[in-house]
Amino acid sequence: MVLDPVKGTVFLLLTGLGTVGNSLVFVSYMHMFQSTEQKPIHLILAHLALTNIIMLLSKGMPKTIEAFNFGNYLNDTSCKVVVYLARVSRGLSICTSSLLTVVQAIIISPRHSMWQRLNLKTPQHILSSLLCLWILNSLISMNLPYSMKNINSVNITQFRKDGNYCYFLPESWITQWIFLTLMVLRDAVFQGAMGGASVYMVFLLHKHHQHVLYLQNSRLLYRTPPELRAAQSVLLLMMCFLFFYWADCFISLFFTFSIEHYSIVLYVPEFLTLGYAVLSPFMLIHRDGHGIKCHHTQQQRSDIDKCH
Repeated sequence: MVLDPVKGTVFLLLTGLGTVGNSLVFVSYMHMFQSTEQKPIHLILAHLALTNIIMLLSKGMPKTIEAFNFGNYLNDTSCKVVVYLARVSRGLSICTSSLLTVVQAIIISPRHSMWQRLNLKTPQHILSSLLCLWILNSLISMNLPYSMKNINSVNITQFRKDGNYCYFLPESWITQWIFLTLMVLRDAVFQGAMGGASVYMVFLLHKHHQHVLYLQNSRLLYRTPPELRAAQSVLLLMMCFLFFYWADCFISLFFTFSIEHYSIVLYVPEFLTLGYAVLSPFMLIHRDGHGIKCHHTQQQRSDIDKCH
């Protein structure tokens, strides 16, 4: 009880900071995507920010309200919606991060490479891919609306708890294994694609670095292309994602098998689930903030010229 206000304050700060940061990133990249110099990568980054916002609101805000003991504010419908959105947004975060890495690898790949055969460079292809990701993750999580109930609707001694107010109704082992298998396959496939694309980008960046060293030794002026700077930012995002994802998995498994009594360390997985959503927008702002600022300045100048 003493630690609940502290937990609630931390969740509130993380949720607030993450929502503000992702909102700035979403608005900035959507504005850049709608400009004359639109790039498909901007649409993916905007979608990643939107996914993070959904995760923070569906995961962080309920945890904050529970920690401050504001009472049972969720009914059956609210439980279904909140838990369903949290699960879908988690899957979308994995899939969108993977798509971002693959598209960035395609952008910086040489023209004669096999990556150029993948048609993911136009907004239409990106929108179709994002729609497929929404459909995929919605179907994988479709069992949740049927298995969630509010605390007042069930006998709480019989069911598995999710927070203070929502409970999972028992499901058949067939249903559990089907959806668990689908989630594991989704994570494995998309993280495999993410890993392959990341290794390929590291290889290209290494070749670029060797080329830069050659030009510098030849006393020639050379600047890093924007595509390669963007690839470096994407790689940092992927490292951040993988750190929080696997740290959450390992710590959750460790707690499941080694800790039997209530402890403050049980809060750690809850904070790790929000870590990527909170940190990623500020990484993008730090890496690409100058470019975003320059873009807005150019846009303002063009608007002024139109007025004159």
